[in-house]
Amino acid sequence: MRSLFFLLAILGVQCSVLSQQPYQFKEIINLETTPVISQGNTGTCWSFSSTSFLESEIIRLTGTPIDLSEMYTVRNTYPVKAQNFVMRDGKAQFAEGGLAHDVINSIRINGLVPQETYNGLYDNAENHNHAELVAVLTSMLNTVVENPGERRSVHWKQAVEGVLDAYLGKNPTSFTYEGKSYTPQSFMAMTKVNPNDYLTLTSFSHAPFYSSFILNIMDNWSNGSMYNVPLDDLISVLNQALENGYTVELDCDVSERTFSSKDGVAVVPANTENNIKALQGVYPEMNIDQNYRQQEFESGATSDDHLMHITGMLKDQNGTIYYKVKNSWGTDPARNANGGYVYFSESYMRLKAISIMIHKDALPKATAKKLNI
Repeated sequence: MRSLFFLLAILGVQCSVLSQQPYQFKEIINLETTPVISQGNTGTCWSFSSTSFLESEIIRLTGTPIDLSEMYTVRNTYPVKAQNFVMRDGKAQFAEGGLAHDVINSIRINGLVPQETYNGLYDNAENHNHAELVAVLTSMLNTVVENPGERRSVHWKQAVEGVLDAYLGKNPTSFTYEGKSYTPQSFMAMTKVNPNDYLTLTSFSHAPFYSSFILNIMDNWSNGSMYNVPLDDLISVLNQALENGYTVELDCDVSERTFSSKDGVAVVPANTENNIKALQGVYPEMNIDQNYRQQEFESGATSDDHLMHITGMLKDQNGTIYYKVKNSWGTDPARNANGGYVYFSESYMRLKAISIMIHKDALPKATAKKLNI
């Protein structure tokens, strides 16, 4: 009996040591993308991440990397957001946030331009800072809403355009890129990006599965519709997309203490006492099912915080799957590990992914059939 206790004690020590091992990651899939950049002091992760996603799509479609302008899309989305806010008498979201489909909606109308044509920086600034821009626009729109008079003036639209021109620059109508002349629409045609080729999937049980619905989250100001699938299907779609060479756009919650850009990981420890320690080493994780995911969403524990770009998969030393997720907070190693990427465990993805956007050809045929696509 004493020998048995001794053996169990040894095994317990070994398990404890194993659980505290530093992460050792091995890349399984690493799809081509453009360099990590910073969104600066702005709330425009939706444009930075979705633009990165489209840049990877251009590489996949043409074999050529192109640095697209994030701020061109931001510049053309603000007037639409402002119109929505005013027409709803201020009872709508007007802030810096948005979702991936806002980028798709914008490029469908306004096309694409390269970064060298429109960088959205004025007065030789090196970093984006929209604090004053947003304050001016918000004050202006609140004044319009609060003082409608007998008939609301149409001049506020011109005023919004003037503010955007002053802070971000005027929209280009034509430009030269690598010796050729383009309009924003002809440039998008050259990249082979078709805005009709992209769809968004989510997984919440308060709406019927294998149907589309409008997910009521703060940043869905444009009432974009999403396809709803069971959680296991959502993860399967994500995995198969990556395995077949398609990167994936991600809307997620990064407010958890177990998400750390500084440490470069996002996990869901089974024991909350390990939340901090699990940022530096391997600990057992929670198994996330549909019910728990829904519970966390409806309680507000899971929120719509940030959009990022999934470009690959990894495994740790225990064989646990992680997703290589490109962030837009820069590459300063003091604040961003892994060169600006965060490695999401499968448990974290199952719990905290709000939605994903993919090219329609990345959707498995069986799932497409169930969705009538």
